[in-house]
Amino acid sequence: MKFLVDVHAHTIASTHAYSTVHDYLSVAKEKGMKLFAITDHGPDMADAPHFWHFVNMRVLPRVVDGVGVLRGIEANIKNEHGEIDFFGDYLQELDIVLAGFHEPVFPPSTKEAHTQALINCIESGNVDIISHPGNPAYPIDIKRVAVAAAKHNVALEINNSSFLTSRKGSLSNCTEIACAVKDAGGLLVMGSDSHVAFSLGEFDKAIELIEAVAFPVERILNRSPKALLSFLSSRGHQSLEEYAVLIEEHL
Repeated sequence: MKFLVDVHAHTIASTHAYSTVHDYLSVAKEKGMKLFAITDHGPDMADAPHFWHFVNMRVLPRVVDGVGVLRGIEANIKNEHGEIDFFGDYLQELDIVLAGFHEPVFPPSTKEAHTQALINCIESGNVDIISHPGNPAYPIDIKRVAVAAAKHNVALEINNSSFLTSRKGSLSNCTEIACAVKDAGGLLVMGSDSHVAFSLGEFDKAIELIEAVAFPVERILNRSPKALLSFLSSRGHQSLEEYAVLIEEHL
């Protein structure tokens, strides 16, 4: 099946990325994508956009030429308490919140510290998706994290970029994560982690992994706009009438 939803893309607001919102919309339309999220790095990263970037995402249109745009962030997990670098009522203004480990904010520590940070982050209720949890620089107790994520309705990401240009050596961890999430009854989502628009919606390696472990398609959030939007609604995000056309066309 085609997966026409992407939850993880960076614009030039994260200055190590190379595409604008317009670039992404053009590529999304060309590829037949139906919904994608803009998830620039949280403000604690050295080259991340200012806090106001996320506050002002309200100026972005919801749907452009039949393509839905979600207002999001890839926040940084800051410490073992699972705190992230975006907070309070401002979180409610975003449609989707990813969070993950990044070396400049949370230097790699111990397996127990990484595991506790992820579990605390999951339990906080502030984060919808844990980004690239298979990063080999941050070993975790995969089973414990998968069980916590399933319990708290948080999805774990299979990050396609991790198999291509970033976080090399992630394959075995991601395979184990997919199996653990499958056993725990949890949710997976695929992210392109695009830093240039050309890779939006590219999930080839992630799909290979998911097929190899026979992960249930009905528990992959990219399967349709309705699946992702229903998940976000179940997480307490506002349901928006503007996206109704996406759901009607792609049930």
